[in-house]
Amino acid sequence: MVAINRLLDKTKGDRWIWLIIILLSMISILTVYSATGTYAYKTGKTVEKILLTKHLIFVVMGIGMIYIAHLLDYKYYAGISKILMIITIPLLFYTAIFGANINDASRWVKIPVIGLTFQTSDLAKIALITFLARMLTRKQENIKDVKKAFIPIMGSVCVVFVLIAWANLSTALMLFGVSILLLIIGRISIKQIGMVCAGGAVLLTFIVFLGPRAETYKSRVNSFLHPEKQHSDKTYQADQSKIALATGGVFGKGPGNSTQRNFLPHPYSDFIFAIIVEEYGLLGAFTVVVLYLVLLYRCVRIVTQSPKAFGALLAAGLSFSLTIQAFANMAVAVGLGPVTGVPLPLVSMGGTSMIFTSIAFGIILSVSRDVEEKGSKKVIVGEIPAMA
Repeated sequence: MVAINRLLDKTKGDRWIWLIIILLSMISILTVYSATGTYAYKTGKTVEKILLTKHLIFVVMGIGMIYIAHLLDYKYYAGISKILMIITIPLLFYTAIFGANINDASRWVKIPVIGLTFQTSDLAKIALITFLARMLTRKQENIKDVKKAFIPIMGSVCVVFVLIAWANLSTALMLFGVSILLLIIGRISIKQIGMVCAGGAVLLTFIVFLGPRAETYKSRVNSFLHPEKQHSDKTYQADQSKIALATGGVFGKGPGNSTQRNFLPHPYSDFIFAIIVEEYGLLGAFTVVVLYLVLLYRCVRIVTQSPKAFGALLAAGLSFSLTIQAFANMAVAVGLGPVTGVPLPLVSMGGTSMIFTSIAFGIILSVSRDVEEKGSKKVIVGEIPAMA
């Protein structure tokens, strides 16, 4: 704890968020170390080698990215967001057509020379949220004008939603939900938002029934709603996750004693929460849930105290994105939602997810740093000042 306190003294921004980052990173290292046993056996490597050469490097890189991102004045992200959107939309097009097909989905692009895969939707989340925060701030004087505000703002949301949803519906839906929350905070007309939701429902129906992964989506929904009518192969992941939950008890089996890691297809990423429950029990699960709730609470405080609208919208969008993703992952693990490929932020193993999640944390801390330096001033909804 002394070392942690010394580290926190050298950083800026909300100390509680820094503490949550460190605790989630520690949980991630311990759980991934335990959950990668079968993966190590299949790849012919030791668990230690996988941890040291893959996951631990990204955890350290992630903390480094948080530190770098939080030092940059958050106002610079307004300009960066334009560049990110210019890069993101063509990249999403490229991914949909030429992306590497992994687990029957074209979500990844191979990076030349180094050969690593890169999930473009992780970049799209940061790009769209920062861009929306910028647009909503700049369009406040004409926020009710359909041509000047609504169409330009919603155009970016719809394009990104469709391009991501084609291969990654769960991520697209969460990002769409975060976008709607930002529109409400940014004073977009409720009537206009209702029209967007109706249009989104039409697009969703089209993608679910006519998209390239239509059968997968329908199968997962049917398996969730009517598991008793499905073949065991269709409910295999959900069943193994439930076994992990049931055998974890109150205090769990103890670190490294999971048995379901040998049966769950992705115990170190999509179903890592099930491994946490199995090894650390209800107490461990409660701890993780509380950490994300405290994160949301601290972020809401930053939003209400930010003296600038852009900072408030930026922190709100990124914090909603992180916490919604976290609870979506946990909901799937405990059987409260259909199976999806959504990682647990800062905990699941995954390079691009770890890096972009860390950047999101860094931007939130950048807003928090500004609040600390300039003093707390509440943003009054309905009187949002234009960004300088």
